[in-house]
Amino acid sequence: MSIALWSLLLGTLLITMVLGATLLARLLLSSAMVYLLVGYMLGPAVFAVITLDPAHHADVLEWVAEVAVLISLFNVGLKMGAVPFSDRSWRLPLRLALISMVLTVGLITAVGFWGLGLPLGAAVLLGGILAPTDPVLASGVQTNSEVHPDRLRFSLSGEGGLNDGTAFPFVILGLGLLGLHDLGRGGWRWWAIDLIWATAGGLLIGVTLGAIIGSLVVHLRTRYRLAVGLDEFLSLGLLAMAYGAAQLSLASGFLAVFAAGLALQRVKEQPQPDAASLSTRPGVSGHAYKALATHSHHASATMTNAVIGFNEQLEKLAELGMVLFVGALLPYVVYWPALWWFIPLLFMLLRSLAVAIGMLGEYVPKPQRMMICWFGIRGIGSIFYLMFAIRHGLPPTLAQQLITLTLVTVTVSIVVHGMSVLPLMKWYERQDQPLH
Repeated sequence: MSIALWSLLLGTLLITMVLGATLLARLLLSSAMVYLLVGYMLGPAVFAVITLDPAHHADVLEWVAEVAVLISLFNVGLKMGAVPFSDRSWRLPLRLALISMVLTVGLITAVGFWGLGLPLGAAVLLGGILAPTDPVLASGVQTNSEVHPDRLRFSLSGEGGLNDGTAFPFVILGLGLLGLHDLGRGGWRWWAIDLIWATAGGLLIGVTLGAIIGSLVVHLRTRYRLAVGLDEFLSLGLLAMAYGAAQLSLASGFLAVFAAGLALQRVKEQPQPDAASLSTRPGVSGHAYKALATHSHHASATMTNAVIGFNEQLEKLAELGMVLFVGALLPYVVYWPALWWFIPLLFMLLRSLAVAIGMLGEYVPKPQRMMICWFGIRGIGSIFYLMFAIRHGLPPTLAQQLITLTLVTVTVSIVVHGMSVLPLMKWYERQDQPLH
């Protein structure tokens, strides 16, 4: 397919989404569902424009999925960073991303081993691939950049932002049990490096870089009127630095990028004693960007708002590209009768059980609890870990089984969660309940 035809196709798709976004919402169709259908038509099943076999092009697909996840994690971190770490709102997403995620891995492992007949290592690997929830496709329930956000949105966003990183050790453990990764004698390498250091190191590197770079930019802008503009470069540069530094240090790049977004949002204003705020009213939209970006009372907020605005648009483009690929990969799925019971079991029982145990002792109103149990959205993170595992040398038969399980799970999630998000969120917002 020529560049001109690609250009025409993508341009038509983008303009169609702009013109038809409101109509799609009324029809209970998400943008991801449209991209999925278009991707399927572009794949081998119809027009054969995209013919990337996941078993032979795992490196390309892994890279695309990783970029999409990184962009979304940075964006989620930026939005959640407005909430102080001492706020009790953080308790629930941490429980979901740690306790519920580990339980989900264990439950999927048990089902994979005894129900699907997978080897133990493959069952653990399947748990690591399917346990993380997705921040890319969860835009309908994603939190806003507020000091007091809605608890449901904040919890689901935090879960998706954190568990893409906390799932990594279990993917590595599964590969190790299959003989495709060195776990160390007695598993010491997995415990010390792949689990403890990868998690703690990723968070530490991200927070440090985000805080230092954000503070430096604000200081240069407010004191010397330097480093003004190019907020897009700041966004991409910090994301790339956090990821690169973490990966070179054998830490989690996903957690580093998420933490960098958190730290950048939390960079404080540096007001000069002889300067007054440009406005005493909420919002300062009447002033030019440069005036706000260099003013000691508004520089931090202006920087983070600009970075968030750019990342939100970048996230939408990443979603478009990655879901197109998911649709194009569907013809490589091989029918497996177990799919009929495995996917409903995952979404309806395993997710609910893991969430219920993870929230023990935490007061959560029934509407919020129900919504959290349902919106365990699977997506791009699972595709990344699938391709990561294939690239590490999975046997062909096992690779095909995991391709089928993962692609069908993600596809069903895109459809059922995409169709339900609007009516369920409207129902949730009508409930008489505390928001925080």
